[in-house]
Amino acid sequence: MASHRRPKQPSRARVTVLTTAAAAAVAFSSQAANAAPSEKPSKDEVKAKVDKLYEEAEQATEKYNGAKEKQEKLQKEISTIQDNVARGQEELNELRDSLGLAAASQYRTGSIDPSVQLFLSSDPDDYLDKASTLDQLSSQQVEALKKVQEKQRELAQERAEASEKLKDLASTRAELGKKKKEVQGKLASAQKLLNSLSAAEKAKLAEEQNRASRASERDALTADVPPGSGRAAAAFAFAQSQLGKPYVYGATGMSSYDCSGLTSRAYAAAGVQIPRTSEAQTTIGTKIYSVSQLKVGDLVFFFNDLHHVGLYAGNGQIIHAPRTGTVVRYESMDTIGGPFMFGVRV
Repeated sequence: MASHRRPKQPSRARVTVLTTAAAAAVAFSSQAANAAPSEKPSKDEVKAKVDKLYEEAEQATEKYNGAKEKQEKLQKEISTIQDNVARGQEELNELRDSLGLAAASQYRTGSIDPSVQLFLSSDPDDYLDKASTLDQLSSQQVEALKKVQEKQRELAQERAEASEKLKDLASTRAELGKKKKEVQGKLASAQKLLNSLSAAEKAKLAEEQNRASRASERDALTADVPPGSGRAAAAFAFAQSQLGKPYVYGATGMSSYDCSGLTSRAYAAAGVQIPRTSEAQTTIGTKIYSVSQLKVGDLVFFFNDLHHVGLYAGNGQIIHAPRTGTVVRYESMDTIGGPFMFGVRV
């Protein structure tokens, strides 16, 4: 016969635990169901973050440009020193050869004397010290040895200078790589944010930028502002001819530009060589602190660290290469994103 024993009842403690757990699970499920999903940032919020990243990227770009310019300068200086050392070594070898020929001639006649033996010493300084006690030296011999001594000193100095510059070059290359990585990191972060926008949002942003640029161009072209010097006018005309070309960090034309790349190339086209970086470009002319005193073609600088530069176009507008993702364009000075610091008349 089957057993009909009464099943064992759960303990009161166990019931309490299970009931509490079930209540917590229900509450959690309810909270999860009612919780609002994390809100996607709006188009304007994304734009603000992207603009900030682009500004930081441009700051790093100008540091990158400075390091690159320094690297190129050091490479030229090192090449010049190495050429000088090579020529100096040839001259030193010729001087030693001429001394060797004189000694060989004396040896053949059996007339070689202690002064000539010292003459061939590998240490000219030691030779001159010892030679001061000898009266066999001719003035011609003394003069020849002094030339050897002087040439050796020059070569030693140039080799030491080259060694220091090579160390500086290695440090500059490391800085260049660091700044390049920093720029690329900022740009990648900005692109990731932009990729979070829908196609419609991206199109709307682009149209807003294009509309603002067209308005700035109209305002500039209708302004009654005197041009600067003939060269400033020529630089500005060149910048106008580059409208629509893309911003690329580190670029100086002709297919793309960064901000100081555009201004330096524009003035080069006008026959004026100006420094490569925006900060260095502030040092080359007369500073103008009032917008009302600016003329077309003047350089205009923005942000406290002077990391952005453009060319004044009149009526509060500039032509510049703004940042990655944009092109050379007109823009109002009020929308640059940083304060106008001053202009420079080249």
